[in-house]
Amino acid sequence: MASTSGYNGKVKVGANTVGEVMSFTVNENMEPIDTTVMGTAGSWRTHLAGLKTWDGTIEVRFDDADSGQDALDIGASVTLELYPEGDGSGDYKLSGTASVTGVSQTQSYDNTTVTRTFTFQGSGALSQATV
Repeated sequence: MASTSGYNGKVKVGANTVGEVMSFTVNENMEPIDTTVMGTAGSWRTHLAGLKTWDGTIEVRFDDADSGQDALDIGASVTLELYPEGDGSGDYKLSGTASVTGVSQTQSYDNTTVTRTFTFQGSGALSQATV
């Protein structure tokens, strides 16, 4: 199995590439539907597959002149494209519509840069494809 280095990763919001990205996380989840009934399951629960969701975070070094970061206003509905290995031909990408649900900023007095973390919640399917 091949390993992929994360340093070529990219994030785009619509047509804008988000600058200064340090990391991003995407979580895919499924809500199980409980089908357990008394007297038949013993001590084990049973379930069916339910609805799927996706969410995540994007961490950046703050740049107030970056149009990609500016597009990630809290409450905004955006088209996200997440490229774990870069955006070259044949590279893997995740994409979908998401709502920006949170923005946090971290700064310190010592020799560190100001960072921002954007939290998002997917709306609809998360597409998986290649560039």
